[in-house]
Amino acid sequence: MKVGLIGLGAIGRGMARRLAQARLLSAVWNRTRSTAAVLAEDLGVVACTDPATLAYECDLIIISVSADADVLEVLAAMQDGLSPGKIVVDTSTIGVDTVVEAVKRVADSGAWFIDAPVSGGAEGAHSGTLVIMAGGDAAAIDQAMPVLEAIAKRVVRVGESGQGQAAKAVNQVMCAGINQAVCEALAFGEALGLDMATVIELLRGGAAGNWFLEHRGPTMLRGSFEPGFKCVLHYKDLSICRRMLDGLGVALPVVEMTLKHYQRLLDQGYGEEDISALYRLKQAMFVSGNKRSL
Repeated sequence: MKVGLIGLGAIGRGMARRLAQARLLSAVWNRTRSTAAVLAEDLGVVACTDPATLAYECDLIIISVSADADVLEVLAAMQDGLSPGKIVVDTSTIGVDTVVEAVKRVADSGAWFIDAPVSGGAEGAHSGTLVIMAGGDAAAIDQAMPVLEAIAKRVVRVGESGQGQAAKAVNQVMCAGINQAVCEALAFGEALGLDMATVIELLRGGAAGNWFLEHRGPTMLRGSFEPGFKCVLHYKDLSICRRMLDGLGVALPVVEMTLKHYQRLLDQGYGEEDISALYRLKQAMFVSGNKRSL
């Protein structure tokens, strides 16, 4: 099976390398052509001039872009290259309504669309330890499985088209809550004068231990916020969650609070930093004083 990959951001580049190592990757495309050219030369694959050419040359096309509009733009650009039997796998985080539109557009060409958002960030993409939440036709997912398993440690089938994105929305809300709890607790401990390296070590082995604490706790204490997952992208994802919640007539406190906090970080110029940059706001609370929940 010849695989093409569209979108060479941090996650896309990681997936491309894993696919190349598995001898599955044939072609790449990126809006910034120089990015595609450099990576293609490094991996020994083709840098296509446009998405339609990539779709024509490949059996399975993976999309890894930032937003709903980007996905629809890519689908429109690749339409002439799609034909019956081809499979489009979208690993972006988008709304369920966009998945419905994407399925229709791809089906018009006789091809299949799988919504397959990922969890694990840039680190997971580079190490091949992503978790994929796959929604769509079971037979199409079966065909795509060897490719998905080359970039992920787990591929979970969650149901019909759109259910992958629904599961990712749940994941993003939980990530927001974990980020809030870890950043707030560590800022609290720092204000109490504790040795925070010791605190992180003792917390790791108990009920409060988690991946975010282990991997981001030490870096945030050093004031390092190199992006594994950018604030601006989590803000986008939580905005999608908010739209989904609006349809249910519910506002979740952790979503509303985190959106408000991320907006502050964006306004302060920290949108491109890792979501652990929330620690900046939590530290500031203990400097300026704050008795309000938001």
